[in-house]
Amino acid sequence: MSSDTAVVPSNHQMDSPDFIRDLLPAAEKTALLYNMSYLCLAKFSSLEKIIRANAVEAQMLFSSSEALLLLCVSTSDNMVKTLFPMLTAAVEKNKPLVAVKYLAKANQWIHDIIKEVENIVEDYKKLNIGVATATSDVISTKAETEDKKRKLTTEEKVLQNAVKEYNTKLREIQSDLIKVNIKIDIVDKELRELVNGIASRNKKFGIVAAVVPFLGLIINAIQKGVNDPGDRAAIDLAKNKMNQLQQDKTRLSKNEWEAQTEVMKSQMELTRATFDLGSVPDPVHLADVQTCLTRIQMILLQLRSFWEKIGVMVTNLQQKTFAGEDLIDVLSDFKEEFLYSLQVAKEAWKTFSGRCQTVMGMFSVQSKDAYKFLETSPSSLTQKEWQEMYDALTAKLNHFYPALEAKQAIEDQQAAESN
Repeated sequence: MSSDTAVVPSNHQMDSPDFIRDLLPAAEKTALLYNMSYLCLAKFSSLEKIIRANAVEAQMLFSSSEALLLLCVSTSDNMVKTLFPMLTAAVEKNKPLVAVKYLAKANQWIHDIIKEVENIVEDYKKLNIGVATATSDVISTKAETEDKKRKLTTEEKVLQNAVKEYNTKLREIQSDLIKVNIKIDIVDKELRELVNGIASRNKKFGIVAAVVPFLGLIINAIQKGVNDPGDRAAIDLAKNKMNQLQQDKTRLSKNEWEAQTEVMKSQMELTRATFDLGSVPDPVHLADVQTCLTRIQMILLQLRSFWEKIGVMVTNLQQKTFAGEDLIDVLSDFKEEFLYSLQVAKEAWKTFSGRCQTVMGMFSVQSKDAYKFLETSPSSLTQKEWQEMYDALTAKLNHFYPALEAKQAIEDQQAAESN
């Protein structure tokens, strides 16, 4: 019978300094990553709900994991300090039936742990699938939002150009109207001077000019009675010129009204497009969410592997605990061997308990407010509040991921140099 008291080889994952360093703050890191994900989903209400549900499940699973490790420690303690001493006493006093009862109790305790470990492994598998689904939703939402913003930005630029063109067209028409009105004033003055000249040479027309209030009526009256061919030709020319200018003014006034309508219509469309563009959430921070969820998945995969290893270790313990079970029937002949097997199992349980206590902290969240962020929608934060929280979370995550901090420093330096 082997005297090896190790539960698993000494290079087991739980003995690895890197493993302990990486996963000891697993719960803390996961809470921060969920917090950052949740914060970056401001304006994305459907994704907010998904991440909130995921975060709650993670919180409960970490709590269950810590409780299960505590169960492993307490069971180990009970095995080492209570069950094994009583089992040893039963063997030493040649009480095989009592020994069988204690072995049955040990078997039940171990079976309970194995069952709980299996459940935990399954829960981590389900949560990981949930995170993977959320990641997929974030990726698709990011692509859809970027495409929508791209289309709306293009539409906004097209409408801005249209408004600019219509305004230019309107200004040109209004400029032409001003010129026509100036010309009309000039021709009107010429006509008045012409009428005054004719009236000064003919008292009959002078009386008409004094009595008739409107220039058009005066011209018609003079035109009917004038006999001088030169005066008649001058009046016809000025009158035709005035008629043409009035037609130009009517045409330009119509064009002005149509241009104003086009400007108003295009401005309304631009306002609508600008509003639509403003109502589309900025997807820039969805990349942060994707990164956070990917890291959460990595942690969950590690923890799932950890619990699978725990399952192997407990099975190993079960084998060591019941290594001498077959000797019960011939206890008087193999008492020494049976007692030795109990000592090996006892040492194995001590080792197991120590390892569980070592890693128990990785399932604990140091801050009692770690998941308090779920109580407030990030959409309700002001821009200043949002930025302050984002900066604070970034600093905390950089503490856990120093490589990111170094990368950010390089990027900041490159940006400063380029400016």
